[in-house]
Amino acid sequence: MNLERQTLNAKSGTPNVLVTGVTGYIGGRLVPRLLEAGAQVRCMVRDASRLQGRLWREDVELAVGDVLQPESLEDALRGISVAYYLVHSLGAGSGFSERDLVGARNFGSAAKKAGVKRIIYLGGLGDPDKSLSAHLRSRHDTGDALRESGVPVTEFRAGVIVGSGSLSFEMIRYLTERVPVMICPRWVYTRIQPIAVRNVLDYLSAALSMPAIAGRTIEIGGADVITYGEMLTFYAEVRGLRRWLLPVPVLTPKLSSYWVHLVTPIPASIAKPLIAGLRNEIIVRDGVARLLFPDIQLLDYRTAVKLALEKLQADKVETAWSDALSTSQPNLAPVTLTSQEGMIIEYRQIAIDAPVEAIFRAFTGLGGARGWLYMNWAWQLRGTADRLSGGVGLRRGRRDADSVRVGEALDFWRVEAVEPNRLMRLRAEMKVPGKAWLQFEVKTQDHDHPLLTQTAFFAPKGLLGLAYWYLLYPIHSLIFGGMIRSLAKRAAAIA
Repeated sequence: MNLERQTLNAKSGTPNVLVTGVTGYIGGRLVPRLLEAGAQVRCMVRDASRLQGRLWREDVELAVGDVLQPESLEDALRGISVAYYLVHSLGAGSGFSERDLVGARNFGSAAKKAGVKRIIYLGGLGDPDKSLSAHLRSRHDTGDALRESGVPVTEFRAGVIVGSGSLSFEMIRYLTERVPVMICPRWVYTRIQPIAVRNVLDYLSAALSMPAIAGRTIEIGGADVITYGEMLTFYAEVRGLRRWLLPVPVLTPKLSSYWVHLVTPIPASIAKPLIAGLRNEIIVRDGVARLLFPDIQLLDYRTAVKLALEKLQADKVETAWSDALSTSQPNLAPVTLTSQEGMIIEYRQIAIDAPVEAIFRAFTGLGGARGWLYMNWAWQLRGTADRLSGGVGLRRGRRDADSVRVGEALDFWRVEAVEPNRLMRLRAEMKVPGKAWLQFEVKTQDHDHPLLTQTAFFAPKGLLGLAYWYLLYPIHSLIFGGMIRSLAKRAAAIA
């Protein structure tokens, strides 16, 4: 597959650093770090459209490639000196370890052929001499498969990464938020050494300028060695929640994975291999990382949790959350309820036979004297209840009947983002047990008519937040469904 050459910035020179897994949790955060350090970066993705909305998109070169398709790797690796291998197939379900091995061997072989000098890989902690879980063993085996190529590999091994989006941390997070009394098997007393995502990025980015560590395996962890039980209770302390742990003698990984599947959005197929690894002690067994990287200041677990939770603050919502929900397939269901990055997300989409400008005017004209187009009495009732409880209510209205500006009030919302003829995102300022956003976006690519996407985001706080969402979801579903249909009619009328 040919390289999609899109060097769209003013930098000169050919990219000499390749980053794989850039649509993932670590890769997407590593790229801006490398750019800040002055690296010329090429990103390898299976679908270039998935990078829409990334602030660094214009500053990198793209290569379309897939580690499971060896023929697609040649152009992606051409001219590369250092390649970051951040691919992991756990999210793809059963058979992930086999896919990881095949992908790593394909990539290593292509890297050797292309003359790549070094591969930097992020794997998992765990004593290789012990009986590791399939997930942890797969992380080690992937590193070995990369080394088979003969290209020197710098392998970092980390345990639980503390940051929104990490499966291990999100599992802890959901369980703590939603279950006040947790039935816990013996693995909650297993020692671990969680590490803040920013420290992981510190190590990965620093390694780029340290060719001397080629061929080394470096274990990394945070400032604290604690147990899984302490992860749960410390997280609860940071969130101001009271939680109790109830130990039980037997609770198999399979049963635990079903419980996680029930309580959290993480499916059992992913939860089971993660939970099976909780019986393994995952701590740093040597101090090599501290000697090689003395300037990296490791964060303690509580601080890392506070930083991770900042993404749920009003000014931390990322448009990438909704980008992952967009689709160019017109036959997909128009309503989807899902969870992602700690959010409950409900999005609706409808094709509208009207110009983009008319659709944009329709949704940016919501609120104020015009109201919310459907069941306006329910919006008024919600505003009255909010006012009586000490909230802002609907009295603020809107500044102008037809135009909005970022930062201004719109009834009990705050306008958080506006992109002309494309998007408006509102942040809720009414009293709710959590944080909420409502986003409208119009798309034209690959559709006969423009597609309006209406997305509601809700980050619940504890059980009260979860109960609030699901108890009111029937009425919310009715209102949001009617609103998007009314927006379509209004857009047609404007046109």
